[in-house]
Amino acid sequence: MNYFHLPLAVFAVLMAFLVIGLTLKPQEVPSPLIGKSVPSFQLAQLHAPQQSFSPQDMTGRVWLLNVWASWCVSCRDEHPLLMRLARSGALTLIGLNYKDKPEEAAAWLQRHGDPYRLSLLDREGRVGIDFGVYGVPETFVIDKDGVIRHKHIGPLTQQDLDQTVLPLIRRLRSEGGGR
Repeated sequence: MNYFHLPLAVFAVLMAFLVIGLTLKPQEVPSPLIGKSVPSFQLAQLHAPQQSFSPQDMTGRVWLLNVWASWCVSCRDEHPLLMRLARSGALTLIGLNYKDKPEEAAAWLQRHGDPYRLSLLDREGRVGIDFGVYGVPETFVIDKDGVIRHKHIGPLTQQDLDQTVLPLIRRLRSEGGGR
């Protein structure tokens, strides 16, 4: 009789873990980088590979870093929102092209539109790893002092922008005059 109870107990425990897991929201995974300085890096720009960018170039500005790739299906879902955001002029949007071929990334932006002030080439994904990226898209709000204030996992939605990202950006700008 005990042989029948053991599989049933194991099944019940596994079901409990499944039910708990289904209630979690992956976009709300806390990042250990929140409140810490942006990792130091210097990367070539997608459209001007002879020019580089580092986070110090944005000192004094509140900005968004959006991690994307031409092979990313979810990036395509979020892209129209990023295009509207860029047209609004509400913030500076920097792209981090993650583990992609430059020619495919450039062609993707040519085809779908380019919302970024500039895109950076992270071909090996090393900078993405420093940011704790484990999938694309991911978006980071960075304050005028180069401190990460928010991380969004997955595609941004209008609700994410309206309820979290844009109010945070307004608050960060008003806290010290960041552009």
